[in-house]
Amino acid sequence: MKNLVNAILRLLVKIALHGYFRKIIIEGKENLPKNRPVILVANHQNALIDPLLLATHTNLNPWFLTRAAVFTNPIVSKLLHYIRMLPVYRLRDGFSTIQQNQQTFDDTFEVLRKNGTVVIFAEGTHSLVRNLRPLSKGFTRMAFGLKEKYPDLEPLILPVGLGFSAHLRSGSVVRITFGKTIPVDMPTSQSGKLTKSVENALKSILVNIPVEGYEATLSKLIKHEVDLTSKKEVEHFLETGNVLNSVESVNSLGNKLMKIFHFPLYWLWLLKKGSIEDIVFSSTWKFLIGFALAIPYYFFLIWLTMDTSVGSWGLTFLILAWITLWKNQNPQE
Repeated sequence: MKNLVNAILRLLVKIALHGYFRKIIIEGKENLPKNRPVILVANHQNALIDPLLLATHTNLNPWFLTRAAVFTNPIVSKLLHYIRMLPVYRLRDGFSTIQQNQQTFDDTFEVLRKNGTVVIFAEGTHSLVRNLRPLSKGFTRMAFGLKEKYPDLEPLILPVGLGFSAHLRSGSVVRITFGKTIPVDMPTSQSGKLTKSVENALKSILVNIPVEGYEATLSKLIKHEVDLTSKKEVEHFLETGNVLNSVESVNSLGNKLMKIFHFPLYWLWLLKKGSIEDIVFSSTWKFLIGFALAIPYYFFLIWLTMDTSVGSWGLTFLILAWITLWKNQNPQE
């Protein structure tokens, strides 16, 4: 029953993500392994949007490691476990809590023992900055701990890069790039070698805008219409000053019209916006509001169309809501 609910939920989220984003580009899907324990290591730029994309576009049905703070409520904890999330305790949660990570590692070992997949955002925190930050060692501990407990298993590290044309806006473009798998075939004493291999693999598939002069470089890339999700396009421009394939020029008129014909949802977003402390969660809240309320809103418009004196207005709003959602676009930022 749990697997059926997860499958249905993933399908609904996938459909909603394709409504939220203008385009989702998948690269390297041939690198997805089959019938092997997989530790998927990804960069982290867009809060809850990142795990949702990976859960719905990998066909690996992964489990996720999530900060323990969100598991404090027992009911929420059971719900999160139901949708395949496990808690990770950090020093900021209190030194005494770190020991509880052993149970989480034991749970991940059981997932991997069955040729399952566990996702780790190895940078530890999210950031809108388009480059790779230092990796934590949690994924190496997991890989070598699995090998120690089940010596016959052959786990793989799957590096995945996520890139966004505009992190905080709907109607934007996201690119998911799956790198080549990395076998865990070295002794524990060489964990640093594994970390470095994964770091190099992620750098080879991720857009990397140099920290020095970051804002000026980003502005220059946007001005010249370089695809901010493409490592090849960004590197070519930074090296030569030439644009290989400029992105389609986009204005925000479609987005403004979409907000008009989805005004109740947009109004809820405006109410929520002021209470968001971390701006990186902006897309998460926009998506969740749309995911939870778009269908009820459409059914309300259908009811207006079929059973009220303002049926023609309801039908007009419904059709325009769908059209403007389909045409929703936002420029790079």
